[in-house]
Amino acid sequence: MASPNLPTAPSAYHTTLLTAQDCREHVHLIIGSNPLAASRVSQSLSVGARPILIAPVESDMTPTAADSQQNQKRELHHSLANYISSGALTHLDRPFADEDLTRLGRSEVDNVVDAVFVTQHDHLLAERVSALCKRKRIPVNVLDNPELCSFSLLSVHVDGPLQIGVTTNGRGCKLASRIRREVASALPKGLGAACARLGDVRKRIITEDAEARTAAESAIAAAVNEGVDDSIDQSATFNKLVTELDVQAEAAKTRRMRWLAQVCEYWPLKKLVEITDDDVESILQAYPGFSSDNSSASPQPVTSGAVSEGGSSSSTTTTTSNGRIGRIFLAGSGPGHPDLLTRATYKAIQSADLILADKLVPSGVLDMIPRRTPVSIARKFPGNADRAQEELLEQALEGVRAGKTVLRLKQGDPFIYGRGGEEVAFFREHGLGDRLVVLPGITSSLSAPLFAGIPATQRDVSDQVLICTGTGKKGKPPVPPEYVGSRTVVFLMALHRIGGLVKELTTRLEEVDGVAEVQEKQRALWPLDTPCAVIERATCPDQRVIRTTLRYVEQAIEQEGSRPPGLLVVGRACEVLYTPKQEGHPWVVEDGQFKDLDVEDSLGLSLDATLGVAHTGAA
Repeated sequence: MASPNLPTAPSAYHTTLLTAQDCREHVHLIIGSNPLAASRVSQSLSVGARPILIAPVESDMTPTAADSQQNQKRELHHSLANYISSGALTHLDRPFADEDLTRLGRSEVDNVVDAVFVTQHDHLLAERVSALCKRKRIPVNVLDNPELCSFSLLSVHVDGPLQIGVTTNGRGCKLASRIRREVASALPKGLGAACARLGDVRKRIITEDAEARTAAESAIAAAVNEGVDDSIDQSATFNKLVTELDVQAEAAKTRRMRWLAQVCEYWPLKKLVEITDDDVESILQAYPGFSSDNSSASPQPVTSGAVSEGGSSSSTTTTTSNGRIGRIFLAGSGPGHPDLLTRATYKAIQSADLILADKLVPSGVLDMIPRRTPVSIARKFPGNADRAQEELLEQALEGVRAGKTVLRLKQGDPFIYGRGGEEVAFFREHGLGDRLVVLPGITSSLSAPLFAGIPATQRDVSDQVLICTGTGKKGKPPVPPEYVGSRTVVFLMALHRIGGLVKELTTRLEEVDGVAEVQEKQRALWPLDTPCAVIERATCPDQRVIRTTLRYVEQAIEQEGSRPPGLLVVGRACEVLYTPKQEGHPWVVEDGQFKDLDVEDSLGLSLDATLGVAHTGAA
């Protein structure tokens, strides 16, 4: 769809492009002999670089007034002396010379140094070195002088392969350090090891699948490349629909990589940390690759510690040794924030012997589960939803027949596109109808618009609300609702096929027969300028809202990426409490502006904050 190439609004503050460099064998030139120079040497060595220190060493001679500040000799910091004596640091006992920049570097880059750090207070020297480096495009960092720097170092938390950097862009290094400590303290212990373990799993899947692939090369390549760049959010196709034919063909050949991507996106960090090597081995055996011999194999149970994935069971046990049959609670966990749980669901969480959770149940809710309680998270990903559902139901049967109290925990409300009715029918068919209790939850279809500042109904604007699915059974598109000006429509499970949905809403369907053809010709089409909003991870700290129209919503999602789970709200109600503040921009993104639910802080719902503009998008 053609659209004007509109510029994005300038940022209120100048920001920098944060990068991660592989500095192994790089030559870092460090000018100075103070504690900061020692810190820069330590940082260079820690990333595999080769630091070279340029600093005249203090002698018994007293400098004269004619000596420049650069030529004055200083005492080496004791750490620098230790590095030099150990052979880890090369020291040049003389002042800096211009030719050092193009003489001391690696031969493969024509002896040009890779970076320069000026750590001493000498303004004339700093200006001279900075000008030389910028002219030769050598990265340079100058102490307490951001104008002379072409790069700066972040306040960094390191845990194995995991690095988290914070910068205030020269507005307060001590504050950056404190923020970094606060962020690091909120992370579960062992997260770095979990990153390493999952990275090893990814490499193993790539290797094993690549060795077996033939016609699947393109499909595997797409899966392998997905998520390699840490700077990119999940793509708009992250939850792309996989039809039954896809499962039988190419998509089945990438299922292990798709499973891993879903685990990294949806599992709470605390649960990722708890994964052991034995868990990984069990899961990989459950999905043994994509050879023709095992493409239809059923996963085996995974029963490790406090967290596992859904697995099938062939148990025929009907009761415990004392003949007692357990109970099943089918409960909704609400839109995401743990404060939006019902008291009944909270009590069920605390008293359950086994919890079987959907992958979309957020970490804030899962964190409320007692550590003693085993948790099994659904192994659902595109192309495996039906089988994962069967696995959880089989686990529930086994648990109840063993006399346990089983909690089947779902997101939102179990009866609003949660397959809750199907599960009730399943348990009744197995003679457990009298052992089943269904508990409601706050559905995201109504609460997400609220926390995005969208009143689903408003006098003189919207007098009706329609909740729809964007994806029908087996991936078939459902019949699109007709346009009614006074209606607010909420689409669940629609963002992965947003292009098809918009086309169905705004144009006539081509393949319809009989009575449906007559109805289709009479269906009122939606105007392309109808306001709409994409709401992702509602009530979670990283809630994001994209406000736009049907004309631009596909482009907005494609450019901004995906942050599942999300839904789409369409209708005039989207602009009741919000009006575009910058004309000409096709969409506006509000990111991270959800306030915590603090009753003492007016329930955390400040519409001014909710409707604050983070940035605008260009079509």
